[in-house]
Amino acid sequence: MQSRLSCSWLLAITLLIFTKSSPVFAQSLTTSQIDSLANKDLKLFHVPGMAIGIIKDGKLIYSKGFGVSSLLTKKAVDSETLFGIASNTKAFTAAALGLLVDEKKINWDDKVIKYIPEFRLYDPLATREMTIRDLLCHRSGLATGVGDLMHDPDSTDFTVNEIIYNLRYLKPKYSFRSKFAYDNNLYLVAGEVIARVSKMRWEDFVEQRILKPLGMENSAASYYGCNKNPNIIDPHNLINDAVKVVVRYTSTKDDAAGGVYSNVVDMSKWLLMLMNNGKYGEHLDKQLLSEQTVKELLSPQMLISVGKSGAYNTHFAAYGLGWFLLDAKGYKQVIHTGEDVGMVSEVSMIPELKLGIIVLTNSVSNAIDAITYQITDSYLNVKDLDRSSESFARLNSSERSAKHIKDSISNEVSQRQLKFHPDAKQFVGTYHDQWFGNVTISIRNDQLWFAAQRSPQLRGFLLPYKNNTFFIRWQNPEVDADTFVLFTKAGTGQINGITLQAAVPNMGYNFDNLFFQKVAHK
Repeated sequence: MQSRLSCSWLLAITLLIFTKSSPVFAQSLTTSQIDSLANKDLKLFHVPGMAIGIIKDGKLIYSKGFGVSSLLTKKAVDSETLFGIASNTKAFTAAALGLLVDEKKINWDDKVIKYIPEFRLYDPLATREMTIRDLLCHRSGLATGVGDLMHDPDSTDFTVNEIIYNLRYLKPKYSFRSKFAYDNNLYLVAGEVIARVSKMRWEDFVEQRILKPLGMENSAASYYGCNKNPNIIDPHNLINDAVKVVVRYTSTKDDAAGGVYSNVVDMSKWLLMLMNNGKYGEHLDKQLLSEQTVKELLSPQMLISVGKSGAYNTHFAAYGLGWFLLDAKGYKQVIHTGEDVGMVSEVSMIPELKLGIIVLTNSVSNAIDAITYQITDSYLNVKDLDRSSESFARLNSSERSAKHIKDSISNEVSQRQLKFHPDAKQFVGTYHDQWFGNVTISIRNDQLWFAAQRSPQLRGFLLPYKNNTFFIRWQNPEVDADTFVLFTKAGTGQINGITLQAAVPNMGYNFDNLFFQKVAHK
């Protein structure tokens, strides 16, 4: 698993670029073909439920739900069923800042420290020069996912102000503005800018200034704004080879990066406003955002490498302000995905074709990409591609690689399944990291026990792996992040610290910038 708000944009771009031909639909999918595609992918990707919306020529021409909102209730999904849209929230945060720009209360290139004087990054240059624009386009120099442990998994006790303060301890991986690397925490900073300038909570501002005017009546900027609505999905994930309902992420601390809940009917109103240059209403006689601001939101800000040109003859990719941007068969495609615990969303627009596509699902899979691009193919006259098979094959390949690594680790751990022995006492103690706080290593049931003080879900038994490296078996099986704990030694040979490492490359949490130093007993 990646961090709950880590983007799945790479999957979308990969699916777009690396594709092979195999017969499927011709141009212009019919309603029955879309229905068939959705039902096929529900089964293929083991997704309990999904909703699909298609906008064309200024109208919502297709909106339908498939499957069930929960495996527990078996209630059917419809076009008004609410899903968490996760990182598709980032576009709302960018638009909220755009409203403040239109009102001349801020400028895109204002320095962040003008509004949050205590804001600090590890790099003094980045601290001094970071602008509101920089917050939104992932070019801070920080590695993807770094620091997300302050809000992920759920139940951490960090506040937004603490997260902003702790950014000063995160060492950059790249130089400032030199490379794209997806970042969630700087969107929390952006949300705080909105709160301080508007004197409103981020949630209240988004609901009152964006959702309500657009008539997004059932949507909310946070789960707690819609949790009483019975037509809302349960999140699902694969646990021990079976799809199950999992515990919903309910923290509000990172709402500005991924808190919005919506449905395909409401999301269509959001996309129509953007595709109409900020205008909305039955006769487009109302203006939410200025045309200049919409243009800024959907303009390239930071280039992204795309590799081969692929099926859409794509040469360029970039990040705008809350959106990914690609050239697709000569058109500009505006797209974003969002992944939360047990649900994934994808939103796509090709404004020149007056085309918008919304796909919402209640489990984590590649189905969103397969459906989005199969529908897009039909409007771009791209034929003979089976996006479902391509995406599923890619997913299987990734899962097989991960399983191979996990099996190897499991075999090694099984061979070293030693219970408590005298040497284990050397690992016991309290270890402190300057931004993540304390973890304790104790002995429980004759085994070493790992417990993070500020993140209650990060607890589990330590299983001997190699030398002074242990594998964590998390107490909660829903924490799907295989992790190694590496104990370090001082020159005296005494254990003096801990580092953490993802056991499967590119899966799990980002443990960069973490070093837990052993606290001496007084």
